[in-house]
Parts: sequence; structure tokens; C-alpha cells
Amino acid sequence: MKEGPLAGVRIIDLTQMLAGPFCTMLLADLGAEVIKIEPLEGDLIRKSGGYHPEDRLRDYGGYFQSINRNKKGLALDLRRPEAQEIVRRLVRTADALVENFRPGVMERLGLSYEALREENPRLVYGCVRGFGDPRTGRSPYAEWPCFDIVAQAMGGLMGITGPGPGQPTKVGPGIGDIFPGTLMALGLLAAILHARETGRGQFLDVAMYDAILALCERIVWQHSYLGLVPGPEGNHHPFTYPFDTFPTRDGWVTIAAPTERQWQRLCEAMGRPDLAQDPELSGGHARSRQRERVREAITAWTSARTKREVVQALGGIVPCGPVNTVVDIFQDEHMARREMLVQEEHPGVPSPTTIVGVPIKLTETPGKVRTRAPLLGEHTRPVLRELGYSDEEIEALERAGIVKLPRLAG
Repeated sequence: MKEGPLAGVRIIDLTQMLAGPFCTMLLADLGAEVIKIEPLEGDLIRKSGGYHPEDRLRDYGGYFQSINRNKKGLALDLRRPEAQEIVRRLVRTADALVENFRPGVMERLGLSYEALREENPRLVYGCVRGFGDPRTGRSPYAEWPCFDIVAQAMGGLMGITGPGPGQPTKVGPGIGDIFPGTLMALGLLAAILHARETGRGQFLDVAMYDAILALCERIVWQHSYLGLVPGPEGNHHPFTYPFDTFPTRDGWVTIAAPTERQWQRLCEAMGRPDLAQDPELSGGHARSRQRERVREAITAWTSARTKREVVQALGGIVPCGPVNTVVDIFQDEHMARREMLVQEEHPGVPSPTTIVGVPIKLTETPGKVRTRAPLLGEHTRPVLRELGYSDEEIEALERAGIVKLPRLAG
């Protein structure tokens, strides 16, 4: 039975690393059939580590499993004409193709958007690149390689993140990849909907640099409207207070009380009616100007308590939450009830491992983690059979080093 709202959508996935695979993972979680094509040696992150200590096979680690679940896997040498023909045959059956090569790579392979559009006029062709594709606007950096940290730096994120001025800091997760990948998934769905209505596909791209600037949209209007050049400000908000992290006896908590109602409730919970009645602290902007005074008062209260005690006092009354470690997250009942930590088999590992669940919750057509990440070339044979290749032809392609068939789990 087909599952998910995107059942019936076929995506050809030529992406590697994080940005592209995260995009196609989102679509696969929602039911799209994603056929991931890797080089014969595999995606660059397949062997990047994160191996479970009991993994007897080591075909891939936790990183690959986490963002390549729900996909079928082929392994092709795209430099060979026979492999290029396989891609063209797949494209004739597909709604979209996604890649994240540098500009010009697909052209050299004879698999450019313009060439593949001849195979399927309905094809949506998407690419995630560091600085975009010349088709939509040639960047002076078009040929530059790009990774997460570069996108975070150039897009303005690191410039406003850190403990204070002169201390730019990278955000922990690979948001320079993940956010562009998320935008690409949105763009693909919009273009597929258009193609199904009109019969016309199109080219789209997301630049990692562009995506991070969009994520940091506030700095643009702050500069345009107010003439500001925002910099790192720690964990607080530049316009209102309290909106910050505060120490406890066993860690940290976040507390946000920007409205007057929330401020009054916070003061009541802390037993500080004097703060609530102080006219100099009336309004988020006023409290922001008196930030150090407010922070000192809240810190005196939180630092005498544990994270749990603070949350018990404020939870449901004032926006607050503990600064969780992954151990805290694994123990949080919310995660179990929301199915955000799911167990999945891992070839070569005797017991299931845990990966993140599907955050997009739908009542009628829910997405889910249905299958583990594929072994290298695991679905080469069944997909090629579907395209009309015989077993003899498939084995001949393997002997010629054009495709790879899977190494089975022991």
C-alpha cells in the first residue's frame, strides 16, 4: 500500500553530503519514491564514520542512515555512457531530479537540464549549490566550492551569533546545508505541482549563501530601516527582555517574557512584586535597556534552583525550557509521544538503532520512517529490471564496472 501524501511522486536523487540528501529525505519521509544514485565508491558520507561498535558490515554509519532513510539505492559510474543512459531512462519516469554538483558537471556528463528536458518535458530539475546556478543569476563565486561553515559565515549567521562583539560563532548543526535543503524540498513541490497542472517542468536552484541570508532576514531590515550593523549579542534578544538563558544549579534554562502579562507572571513566580511594579521596567524595550539589572535579578532566583525546579515553577505560565543535552532529550516524554525518536534496523548491527523521526505531522496522510538507508547499490537490480534490463544485461554492466550490486549484510 502506498503511504504518505507524496505517494506516486518519483525523485531521482544525485546528491551527496548533507544539503541534497536532507532535501530528498524530507520528500521520502512524506511518501515520495526517492531513487538515490551514488558513485561506485558511494556517497562521500557513506564511509564518514559514526559506526556502531557492533556493526559487522560497516556499509554505512549513523550519519548516512539518519538522512538517507526511506530511499532506494543505485550505484552507477556516471562517467560511462551506459550509466548516463540509465539516468535518461529513469528521468522519463520521474517527476524531478535533484543534484548538488558544482556548475558544469552535469553538462560534461551530457545530463544537463536542457538535455534531460528533451527526455521528459514535465521534469523538474533542482540543484543546491554554494552560490547558485548561472541560469538564475551568475554569482562572482559561482565556481567556488562551499560547505556549511562557509555559508554560515557569508550569509550573516555567524556575524550575529556568539557571546559578544568580535566573537562570531558557528551554529552547532549544519544549518548551512539543512536550511537550503529544506527550501529546495519546498521549491520542488511547488514546481511539481505546477508541472502536473501544466505539463511543463522547470529548472530551480537554491544557493546556500542565499538561503542563510533568508534565514537571517532580520539583519537586512535592521540595516535598511535603522542603519544598524548587527553583531553577536549572546543569547538575548536585541529588542526585548527577558529573552535569554539563565544558570541553574545543574545547568541552564531559557526564559522569555517579552509581554507585560508574561513579565508580571514571572515576577510573581519569583516572589519579586517590586520588579513588576517598577515603572523603569515597564515594557520589553525598557527592560532591554535595563538588561543587566533584570538579568541579575532572574539569575539570583534561577541559580538557587535546579532546571527541573525552574521549569516546574514557570512551565505553562511563562515561556521557558531547559537547555537539554541529548540524554535529556532521550528521556523526555514529549519525544516518545511525538514519535521523534524512532528505532530502525541497521545492516550488520544486531539490534535496532535510534534516529530522528519525522517532524511534519499530518493527520490523514502521515509521513513515517518506513525503511532504513540502502546498502551501496542495494536496489540496482530491481530498478534496472523495471527499466527493461535483463539479469544478464545487469550482470554484464556490473562486470564492466558500470553499476554496482550490493554486498549483503552478514
